Amino acid sequence: MELFDVSKVYQEFTYPKEFLKIVELNLVDFDFWYLMSKEQVETRIEGLKVRYPNRKLIPFARRDDNDDIACFEMKKGNNVQIIHDFASEGYEQRKQYNSFWSWFNDAIKEMIEEEQRND
Repeated sequence: MELFDVSKVYQEFTYPKEFLKIVELNLVDFDFWYLMSKEQVETRIEGLKVRYPNRKLIPFARRDDNDDIACFEMKKGNNVQIIHDFASEGYEQRKQYNSFWSWFNDAIKEMIEEEQRND
């Protein structure tokens, strides 16, 4: 999977090593959540800058069943922001995870729980 070069938009941003690890392992689709393509990230960053001009969000994953996206945010370390994209400014924040692995863990748990319900 080819990643969008975020330094084109936010020069000081680097993807967290945990995120790079799952990309390296090609872990890209978790049923509800999936990692966005390079093109999707580029398009979404431009839209986020317009919709939420006071935030510097770097999206990396989105949900299939709604407008939620998972983002890194400049100056917030490896925290993951869950943003309900296209919501009115000030109402976009759904949740914050303290680390990438916390978000990843929840994404995998959701997938497992859904599979168990369908058994």
